[in-house]
Amino acid sequence: MVKPVLLFGYGNLSRGDDALGPRLLEFVESHLDLDDIDILSDFQLQIEHALDLENRALVLFVDASVSCSSAFDFTELKSAQDKSYSTHTLSPSAVLAVYQAVKKQMPPPCFLLSIKAQQFELGSGLSPEAEVCLMLASQFAALLLDNPALGFWRQQAKLCREKNHA
Repeated sequence: MVKPVLLFGYGNLSRGDDALGPRLLEFVESHLDLDDIDILSDFQLQIEHALDLENRALVLFVDASVSCSSAFDFTELKSAQDKSYSTHTLSPSAVLAVYQAVKKQMPPPCFLLSIKAQQFELGSGLSPEAEVCLMLASQFAALLLDNPALGFWRQQAKLCREKNHA
């Protein structure tokens, strides 16, 4: 049975701050009730992941990002065939576009939680700055997952957008 919420963290545990997505999943697994949440982790997004969106009410992608203006950014995703569409690794928006093309329907509401990252050295752990950002993003993810309503998530995305543009 597919659970209504999918939490998908991606990144490489062996590459410093790139591990932020999978590390947030570890927090969720140990601190939240998973009755309505499926957890999926991988090194990168691929075409096949489009099928993981099927029959979901909400999807939360989690990844490290060097372009965050604060500890984390939270945005609603739109389906788009961006430059990653024809590569081995896809962006979340390209995964949504694949879903739409294959299933001939709109994807479920999907959001991206980007966590501020700085270093991606092979074999290194999380940077001290990323540890702080991970803690803040984990608390925010817990708030979202404890309130799995589209209106609430959209309100939080709007608040994050306003905070980052202030």
